[in-house]
Amino acid sequence: MPAEAKADSNNARPAPGASTPAASTGGAHSRPHSIAHPASPPLTERQEARRRRILHASAQLASRGGFDAVQMREVAESSQVALGTLYRYFPSKVHLLVATMQDQLEHMHGTLRKKPPAGDTAAERVAETLMRAFRALQREPHLADAMVRALTFADRSVSPEVDQVSRQTTVIILDAMGLDDPTPAQLSAVRVIEHTWHSALITWLSGRASIAQVKIDIETVCRLIDLTGPDDR
Repeated sequence: MPAEAKADSNNARPAPGASTPAASTGGAHSRPHSIAHPASPPLTERQEARRRRILHASAQLASRGGFDAVQMREVAESSQVALGTLYRYFPSKVHLLVATMQDQLEHMHGTLRKKPPAGDTAAERVAETLMRAFRALQREPHLADAMVRALTFADRSVSPEVDQVSRQTTVIILDAMGLDDPTPAQLSAVRVIEHTWHSALITWLSGRASIAQVKIDIETVCRLIDLTGPDDR
């Protein structure tokens, strides 16, 4: 782990409105609507606006120069917040970049909902959805690399943020499948699909897989959906 990432992780402080790692044991692999979180005060309108500025600044810096370009002091200056305030929202650069990935996925989800996948089967729709998300990341390779590296560096202190990324990915897949109440077997298939998609991102970013190979891998793993059904409870 780079020295800065390690140092940032060691200076973890609770972020406003964030859950604790111990509260996130369900992760993305429980049903999205049944995950319990401790009650925490919602962000005020002003706090939410400040958080959005921080995430925007993080994405902009990462888009220009990748992981190393995201320096907490520069993020604070760009988002017009005090450095101490930034650390209250995001205790480290790794926390910030993982939260940035969740935010990017949320935006992708909104775009995907406006133009749903057109496949005839759930497997085809999920494959199309994930490839569209992949191509969106492909257009911002430095940003994609920074976010994926942050996920790789994340330790237990970043569990809530990592869980949010995983939950968002799960919801995107379930939406493409057209499911509100997935069975355990369907959730298991979703987990494997999610792992494959994240692995495909890593292998593509490292130059070990082409876009064509990523597409083949995604389409192959999505066939697991055909092996599950509403009766597999």
